Amino acid sequence: MNRPAIKSKTKILPYSNTATNHALQEYPQAVHALITQVESYLDQDSIDELIEAYQLGARAHEGQFRKSGEPYITHPVQVAGLLADFHLDLATLIAAILHDTVEDTALTHHDLETTFNKEVADLVEGVTKIGQIEFETKEHAEAENIRKMLLAMSRDIRVMLIKLADRLHNIRTLESMPRNKQIRIAGQTLDIFAPIAHRLGLNQWATELQDLSFKTLYPKRYEKLVKTLDRKKGNRKAILTKIKASITEHLQAAGIEARVDGRKKNVYSIYRKMQKKQVSLDEIRDIYGLRIIVESRDQCYLTLGAIHSLYKPVANRFKDYIAIPKINGYQSLHTTVFGSFGELLEIQIRTEQMHHLSESGVAAHWYYKISGEETEIAPQEHARQWLVDLLDTQKQAGNPSEFLEHLKVDLFPDEVYVFTPKGDIIKLAQGATALDFAYAIHSEIGNSCVGVEVNGTAVPLYTQLSSGDHVKVHTDKTSHPSPTWLNYVKTARARASLRSFLRSNERTDAVKLGQKLLERELKEEGLVLDTITEERKQALLKRIELADWSDLLADIGQGKRLPLVVMHQLIDDVCGMRLKAEPSPLTIQGSEGVMVNFARCCHPIPGDEILGYFAEGKGVVIHTQTCPNRTEYNKHPEKWIPVSWAGEIEKNFPVTLRIDTKNKPGVLASLATTIAENNSNINTVSVEERDGKFSIIRFTIEVEDRVHLARIMRKVRSLEGVLKISRVKG
Repeated sequence: MNRPAIKSKTKILPYSNTATNHALQEYPQAVHALITQVESYLDQDSIDELIEAYQLGARAHEGQFRKSGEPYITHPVQVAGLLADFHLDLATLIAAILHDTVEDTALTHHDLETTFNKEVADLVEGVTKIGQIEFETKEHAEAENIRKMLLAMSRDIRVMLIKLADRLHNIRTLESMPRNKQIRIAGQTLDIFAPIAHRLGLNQWATELQDLSFKTLYPKRYEKLVKTLDRKKGNRKAILTKIKASITEHLQAAGIEARVDGRKKNVYSIYRKMQKKQVSLDEIRDIYGLRIIVESRDQCYLTLGAIHSLYKPVANRFKDYIAIPKINGYQSLHTTVFGSFGELLEIQIRTEQMHHLSESGVAAHWYYKISGEETEIAPQEHARQWLVDLLDTQKQAGNPSEFLEHLKVDLFPDEVYVFTPKGDIIKLAQGATALDFAYAIHSEIGNSCVGVEVNGTAVPLYTQLSSGDHVKVHTDKTSHPSPTWLNYVKTARARASLRSFLRSNERTDAVKLGQKLLERELKEEGLVLDTITEERKQALLKRIELADWSDLLADIGQGKRLPLVVMHQLIDDVCGMRLKAEPSPLTIQGSEGVMVNFARCCHPIPGDEILGYFAEGKGVVIHTQTCPNRTEYNKHPEKWIPVSWAGEIEKNFPVTLRIDTKNKPGVLASLATTIAENNSNINTVSVEERDGKFSIIRFTIEVEDRVHLARIMRKVRSLEGVLKISRVKG
């Protein structure tokens, strides 16, 4: 590496040869171990620069100590050692030794660039920038730091490798930290850093991060699992030894040179499998396995054939990750067989290079680059391509939320992580909405939810959440869920809570509506429901095979029975003259419950002329007199009933507007502002560009009545750039 000569640091730090020499003498083993590691692939000039980096770091961190009492410089040196295991380049090792200097000491980016070069300085800055912004909660800060960490990774993967090595060493030495910090760091490691390590193909680091985090979070469970595994180890070891010998002999007879190694699942993966399948450790039959390393790709398949001729394979337990590598570049053949003693045995077959890639992932790039080996490492490029895609996505993304939304699909395919106002982390299934969040807090919160804010902005309940979102729920005890909410929720918990509430309230609402509709029909015949004798009611129930009068009223309210038909069944043989009354419309207040619905095809609002239509399972559906679907519904005239708006309406109603505009900057913002200023919520917005000069913008907004709507339309029509505005009824 070409760089300027190291200059005096007297102006930056108080230089102390005594202190530096003391550090070298007191902790020579850390530096000596690092130098021993790099001697196999770095030349002497590079090693000299590494020592100089250590000396600079020792002076910079002089007087700083870790919680364990060790001088702070021991930490970055061991971080560099972890990276040296993968033969990382000199710039990365120097940056690892100095990765905390810009943040925690007087050294600056300029100092590092002058002393070494811009590459080293930029790497240190990339690591430093992760975590320098303040938020109202630590958890919210973590979400932003994760975003910044991933952005830095997309610019230079070495930043992420340094950060992962830093986290691995920290998790190894976590016992000196307070318990609350141990839990926070281990939880974050398990949720974020281990998946990233796995995604980059660093399986060796990923499994250690998982196990150490699991041990910290659940020490008793971890200890119990380890002890149980140790008890089983003796018997399993003897079995595996015999199987290894049998396989080795069989492969030699087939002319295949191979190395057969035993392998064991890591503790956390065993625990996760027990949780997922709800089984005990005794029921996990593939804890131990074998890994067969051969010379070439062709020999992998020959070995597979040899193994299947020796042991019977288990159906549907074979995977070819050589022909189709995992997305992080991992390659291997996986098969599960019945061993000599009847136990299930998972066997992995791969080449030496595939094995190296499976352990070191993207870090293998530097190993092969420095070693000069002419080998094909195409699978490893899968992981590198992911980073290129990240960079492209970041350039195209309008904000960090979009970037995280894209990233979570790849990195966290099953979960998103969002925050409550108190900073608690809530895990939700991918695709979960703001309403799912409300139900995740508590079913009562979900049932009384009237609004949600995401990152300080009010959003519709069906808004999908992204990792890092800060969510606040507004509730009203007098508010209740709508059946349409079933279209808004994705999680099983929310769906179950919602359905339970709807089932309970649907019957109550259906009974009330059924009685109201039956009373209306009787009134048209000059009769009153209360005058119908109990004997007549029971006779009707027996004839139609219902157990209770409320069941009949519920059937009417749910649209399963027409009130006109029930009325005739009830009074068919009543003697005497019936007084015909004028039909009275059913009055609609907007708060009748779940058995009165408003049609989405025409979006009726107070002031519109309306009709009611019986729809089975939905009760009465309210349509406008001019609804486009009325022609189809007219095929069943008996299902229509007259309805009218009550004097006082207790809710707002959705309505869709079509606005034709000129294409000019700020027109959408101007429209949204005008609508909001006129006391209307915007539910959805869509923009359709007609050509280069004109656009069609559709808003679904909430209004009180036709007067409110007319006022909004009048204000919007007066805006500059608006050509035409109309209400969409179909």
